[in-house]
Amino acid sequence: MGSSSVLSDDDYDVISNPGTRSMENSVIFGETVRELPASEDAQDRFETTRWNASEIQAYVRKGLNLPPSTTFDNKRVKIYVDGSFDLFDVGQALQLRQAKLAFPSVYLIVGVFSDDILQQNNSKSTWPEVERLELVRHCRWVDEVSKDAPWEVTLQFMNDKGIDFVAIDEGSSVDPTCDKARVKAYDELKQNGKIIKTRRTVGLASQRSRAIASPSQRATPTLTSPPDAPDFTTHVDVYGLGY
Repeated sequence: MGSSSVLSDDDYDVISNPGTRSMENSVIFGETVRELPASEDAQDRFETTRWNASEIQAYVRKGLNLPPSTTFDNKRVKIYVDGSFDLFDVGQALQLRQAKLAFPSVYLIVGVFSDDILQQNNSKSTWPEVERLELVRHCRWVDEVSKDAPWEVTLQFMNDKGIDFVAIDEGSSVDPTCDKARVKAYDELKQNGKIIKTRRTVGLASQRSRAIASPSQRATPTLTSPPDAPDFTTHVDVYGLGY
């Protein structure tokens, strides 16, 4: 391999967090992690590629209504994301990125539904469980892959696993493809302050066949951003109002 094909430090974006602590990703705690920058085309197409850790954390804090005095600098937050991860796409990868960067230090667990669970709930998959698990394992943001993930996440499950928050895409509660039993379980978690929202990546090829919400169906932001927080009010997810 020639020297011209090797990326130098200048070719990477350092994922920095507020303060002096840097994000970790399957490395020693506190060690700097580097991320290849998104291409200009990707940044033009997908808003979620442009957000850095500070912007993602500001959005999460706003969604949780956390006072400015609340800090997680000395705590490793355990976050859980689940799904079938069949035909793993850019939107799912960017959701995992948001979950991983939601706090200064995050341990990200990804639960993958088994073939049996999917069949029991009338959900189909293109790829078998073993391949879907292996695919998720190779995502750079993931710290742990959990097989046989439950279809409905409960407070008991979170307590047993030591999970602090469950990350779900905004709009899931009104997504017609999201199972009603799972939405009901999310409702209970939300009432207990255990849900953090990630912004859905729009403009993907896989979404072209989905209906776009009309202006009257779209969410009207009701939260006021802190002075240093990015303005997310111009972004409207394709499913309209929902968490």
